[in-house]
Amino acid sequence: MITVTEAKTLISSHITPLNSTMVRLEKASGLILAKDIYAGCDIPAFRQSSMDGYAIKFEDRAKELILAGEMAAGTDQSITLIKGEASRIFTGAPLPIGADTVVMQEKVSLKGGRIVLQDEKLQPGANVRDQGAEIKFGDLAMKKGTLLSPAAIGFLAGIGILNLEVFPLPKISIIVTGKELQQPGLELGFGQVYESNSYSLSAALKIEGLAELNIFQADDDLGQLTQILDEALTLSDVVLLTGGVSVGDYDFVLEASKNCSIEQIFHKVKQKPGKPLFFGKKGTKLIFGLPGNPSSVLSCYYNYVLPGIKQLSQQADSVRYIQAKLAKDYKKPTGLSHFLKGSYENGRVSPLNAQESFRLSSFALANCLICLEEEKEDFLTGETVTIMMLPQ
Repeated sequence: MITVTEAKTLISSHITPLNSTMVRLEKASGLILAKDIYAGCDIPAFRQSSMDGYAIKFEDRAKELILAGEMAAGTDQSITLIKGEASRIFTGAPLPIGADTVVMQEKVSLKGGRIVLQDEKLQPGANVRDQGAEIKFGDLAMKKGTLLSPAAIGFLAGIGILNLEVFPLPKISIIVTGKELQQPGLELGFGQVYESNSYSLSAALKIEGLAELNIFQADDDLGQLTQILDEALTLSDVVLLTGGVSVGDYDFVLEASKNCSIEQIFHKVKQKPGKPLFFGKKGTKLIFGLPGNPSSVLSCYYNYVLPGIKQLSQQADSVRYIQAKLAKDYKKPTGLSHFLKGSYENGRVSPLNAQESFRLSSFALANCLICLEEEKEDFLTGETVTIMMLPQ
């Protein structure tokens, strides 16, 4: 067996990020930009009013001005102001030719087609957005490596970008193994248990924007599992198997992976839960064999699968590690790292009940995993420990 640190290092070192691809802007949210973007025009493309009011020549501010037309947002025709004239103008509209200042409508009195300004603090250029105030033609708009957040998407739309090059999310298949599995909603037969791993993994992946998944179910049959695994490899960048990864008579993941020419990188990690974890690759495709117990599946997902998926897309890991004070004593044997379901609040963390790997009830209440190092046995109340905050 290898250590947790060794397992994470091996996974990271065997990942080749996905090639970039062109997508439309509306499909780029949450992805990483793969190429610098430069502005194709000035934004705004014209001098623009930043509020409803009246456009004037600043030099005419002390005069009674004749009201000459109006400029609305989206107008396709301009007007020209001459000395002594003002124009009604609305937010976002182009300034009339000859105007250089906008007076807010609350600072103007209107009398029979003429206006008088009542703004002693008015400055030249007030309430005007200059051409190119957001960005000028040819300027760098966004650098490669930028996370395309909602604001970033809006900014790119606002400068006229429709298509862009990004690092895509991986395609993922989930294979749940086990003859004993029954689908929720159906009656349990003798010896059956409800299948939950595909549901928890799918939910966790959807939080990360990975909603298009291939899900397969395989009985404890080597031929069937080999066929399904081979199909999943043709469809996916990452294949997640649950169950069948140990060394029992009905555990066929290792043999099926050999049949599919998957290179084994490691099998078994010094940890609890999730000791039988398998990791392999075929070309650039990643294969994770996760233990079948539901708590083990999620513990391995957050520790190993999620960071790998993020690395494929050149994204930052969404799992966050912080320090916290242990709320009560905890004792474990040496030789295995432990990941305890925990509840973190106000700088303190408490291990929850029901830590067994087959139980998800505590995981359903947990907001973190408490990471206890391999060689230490006793952890005391008030001691500082590392915790992994779970994505919500």
